[in-house]
Amino acid sequence: MPLARCTPVTFLFTRDREKAKTFYRDVLGVTFVRSDEFAEEFDLNGVPLRIVPIADHVPSPHTVLGWDVPDVAATVAALKAKGVAFQIYEGFGQDADGIWEAPEGRTRIAWFLDPDGNNLSLSQD
Repeated sequence: MPLARCTPVTFLFTRDREKAKTFYRDVLGVTFVRSDEFAEEFDLNGVPLRIVPIADHVPSPHTVLGWDVPDVAATVAALKAKGVAFQIYEGFGQDADGIWEAPEGRTRIAWFLDPDGNNLSLSQD
């Protein structure tokens, strides 16, 4: 069967599975599915997200997971109200909220970190 017809599964890694579970469920509002001996599982609109504990996890400096949102500024404001800090990258020309606008003016992106330092993003096209 071609993989194009299969549901992808995405993985993130954590040093503290309870802290990660609380962040994704309570702060980001991602639907929690279950815990098992290997991971915390969430539902990303039909795509499973498994957050796996790895004691020596070192996060990537690059985006590992992102969401397309209808209004990036409103989503940034809502997450800031819950204590999420948005990243400002030198030379990107982001606004005060950390939102970058692509030169063509259509795409807007903001980046933030989860408790393990995994780089996450919000995009609006």
